[in-house]
Amino acid sequence: MDIERRNNVTVTGNHDGPAVVLAHGFGCDQNMWRLTVPALEADHKVVLFDYVGSGRSDLSAFSPERYASLDGYARDVAEVCEALDLRDAVFVGHSVSAMIGALAVGLVPERIGALVMVAPSPRYIDDEGYRGGFSAEDIDELLASLESNYLGWSAAMAPAIMGNAERPELGDELTNSFCATDPDMARVFARTTFLSDSRDDLKGVEVPTLILDCAQDVIAPPEVGAFVHRAIPGSTLVTLNATGHCPHLSAPEATNDAITRFLAELR
Repeated sequence: MDIERRNNVTVTGNHDGPAVVLAHGFGCDQNMWRLTVPALEADHKVVLFDYVGSGRSDLSAFSPERYASLDGYARDVAEVCEALDLRDAVFVGHSVSAMIGALAVGLVPERIGALVMVAPSPRYIDDEGYRGGFSAEDIDELLASLESNYLGWSAAMAPAIMGNAERPELGDELTNSFCATDPDMARVFARTTFLSDSRDDLKGVEVPTLILDCAQDVIAPPEVGAFVHRAIPGSTLVTLNATGHCPHLSAPEATNDAITRFLAELR
């Protein structure tokens, strides 16, 4: 299988520089990183891709069985890294991709040497001693609404996820991205995302890790970023002065500054 075609892989920037892999979250595609790429490409080889079922990936490669767990998406990441023969790449994952990165580094440790987790959440459902931001009933209702009327759900949820109501164009962009995703494939990814529990996987992360959370985020409240920071030994937590779940779009300068400072420290 042509992995690069399957995942619509794009490579830009300085091909002789250290590699940075940018991974999008649920309902999105690689275009969501367009404000970050210019901050990286002078010094880094920048790799972008779409998960199967998202963006311009090969939809015929979608498998409900493979993508019913985050392991399937982590295998996508591992196979992209192997196809490009990356070594010690920095994996930047937004939202659920942060947890996918934690799994991928375990699959191909020689290919991923550091992680940047942007608005991560290892579990969305509250648990004893853990605040994920949603009750089990909240998630059941969310998934039921998504499965019964995906386009309507997207129109209602995307602006809330994005935040920044005073900048409606951001919510519109996320809505359009959600709506462009195949509904059946989105339903699988949504269940995989919102029912996941990756808390134990964080304990095995032994690479340098930067965690970026936002001052206000309805999807991943501050307690989540603090939990991830405590769970990953030696990690760095930076709380961005940003609102919403997509700081690389709503607060790109602050996001890019945090990422580039972390990259500089790795050298």
